[in-house]
Amino acid sequence: MSAEGGMLVRDIMSRAVKTVRPSSTVKEAVEKMNKFGIGSVLVVEGDRPLGIITERDILRRVVEGGMEPSVAKAKDVMSTPLITIQEDATAEEAARLMGDKGIKKLPVLSGGKLVGIVTSTDLIRHTPEFFSLMRFQPKPDRALR
Repeated sequence: MSAEGGMLVRDIMSRAVKTVRPSSTVKEAVEKMNKFGIGSVLVVEGDRPLGIITERDILRRVVEGGMEPSVAKAKDVMSTPLITIQEDATAEEAARLMGDKGIKKLPVLSGGKLVGIVTSTDLIRHTPEFFSLMRFQPKPDRALR
């Protein structure tokens, strides 16, 4: 909790972030997503996040783009630039950022290092009053790389 009594991102984030390396294949990323029942993985170099691969990225860039999942690399399909938040930010700041950027997952950093992830589900579960701040707008289609 912050000094003002608001919930902080670190209080609601998940610390068990699933990651892949930039050189990992899309197939490896999908296998990890399926194993843990999650809709995205972060692409990291050491403990520094570079991008995120979501189910939508896989559908648009790999399936629709005709890429071979066992050959395509994570770095070629990840969404960048990565939008992140600091662990000492408030839950309200996270909700506003998600709504403004039209995203549902925010990697959480401390000192530039990945320490967790907060999702729209986490926010709604812990701070349902912020649901209206997360007025999700679909992200504009990005050109396929």
